[in-house]
Amino acid sequence: MAIEYLGLSEINGPMIVVEGVEGAFYDEIVEFGVGSAYTGGAPVEAQQKKLGRIVEIAGDKAVIQVFESTADMSLLNTRTRLTGRPMEIGLSEDILGRTLNGLGKPIDGLGPVRTEVFRDVNGQPMNPCTREYPRNYIRTGISAIDGLTTLIRGQKLPIFSGNGLPHDELAAQIVEQASLGEDAGAADGEGEFAIVFAAMGVKYDVAEYFKRTFEECGVSSHVAMFLNLSNDPVAERLITPKVALTTAEYLAFEKNMHILVILTDMTSFAEAMREVSSLKGEIPSRKGYPGYLYSELACLYERAGIVKGSEGSVTQIPILTMPNDDITHPIPDLTGYITEGQIVLERALHQKNIYPPVNVLPSLSRLMKDGIGAKYTREDHQDVANQLFSSYARVGEARDLASVIGEDELSPIDKKYLEFGTAFEQKFVGQGRNENRTIEETLAVGWELLHILPKEELDRIDTKILEKYWDDAS
Repeated sequence: MAIEYLGLSEINGPMIVVEGVEGAFYDEIVEFGVGSAYTGGAPVEAQQKKLGRIVEIAGDKAVIQVFESTADMSLLNTRTRLTGRPMEIGLSEDILGRTLNGLGKPIDGLGPVRTEVFRDVNGQPMNPCTREYPRNYIRTGISAIDGLTTLIRGQKLPIFSGNGLPHDELAAQIVEQASLGEDAGAADGEGEFAIVFAAMGVKYDVAEYFKRTFEECGVSSHVAMFLNLSNDPVAERLITPKVALTTAEYLAFEKNMHILVILTDMTSFAEAMREVSSLKGEIPSRKGYPGYLYSELACLYERAGIVKGSEGSVTQIPILTMPNDDITHPIPDLTGYITEGQIVLERALHQKNIYPPVNVLPSLSRLMKDGIGAKYTREDHQDVANQLFSSYARVGEARDLASVIGEDELSPIDKKYLEFGTAFEQKFVGQGRNENRTIEETLAVGWELLHILPKEELDRIDTKILEKYWDDAS
């Protein structure tokens, strides 16, 4: 029989303290009964139910994080009941095509989701001993990603953006266009592909943009969307990515699907952690964030991968906005340690009206080399990527020199590199917001751009590859 406690010791924002608690455990879900004003007479029947989870235990004191507003909760007549279970979400394949809030409750007016199983949202990072090395790629239809920072199934590849940059549009385009790349000769035995999309702390108009875009493009049926708005409780924001990843793990490892998880914006998640940590009175670390920010991010990111013996996979694209475009800020800095590369959006390219404004020089995909080539994309993919990267790096040197001595004083080869740099940004990096390029189209654009340079400058391409594709691309 569950014990019910009457009254609270303290209310501090979303944090509540209850004393005299017995048998409680960390992450346990707590139910609150919120009644009308206490009259001093007979107990008042609870009129409203709220949920919270235990985030700290000290003796007989339990600190509880409430998922909703605590403004109408009273110290005197609030009833607290320990449920004896962690937070769980009911799951089935029917969750695809649905829109839910940050706690996994439907908000699309279509009724409850049919439930086959309940799963603890806290989950666990994958055991390294059970992991299978990622190989095949996911095609996004975006040349700057597919060509130079290829996304591999089971990888975690974040997007580092900044305030005002079009990361929301890029996320929506990836959801619309992402596929397993069947047209590029991917391996046999493909499973079904689906997307789990989680937005944390987004404004109402951004949430509506995502919903409208997915519906208009006809991809809603294979997307499970979790939305936590900016005016929703901070405590809910901390649960949203866990709910989304639990859903992804169920679909991938129990339903044998290939799941792409997009988490935006991880900066909102980290700031929610900082706010709750401050309310708990914890000693802050860098920039006021709690010292366990690294471990919390790692617990989320490490839930991506492929389990041996499973046909499914979980791939992650976390999106985060860098405060003041500072890539050394704790959030992108720690994210870079945990993940296998990054895609960096640059404000200077955005100001040139180039979309998507991907700066390819600091961007990389550490698993790219193992998921491209003759078996997966095309035999010339790695060589073309190496040459494009090397040539664009040389563009920066030519531009720096031109700013000092003037463009007219540059050597003929430096002028060629300037021409290549402009064309590369406009034709390869830049593409339409609804343009979905295949790998062949991306590589064709790459070869076309390399023809701007003299053939002898292409020192990163194998001679046999160069002879085979040079004339075809001319």
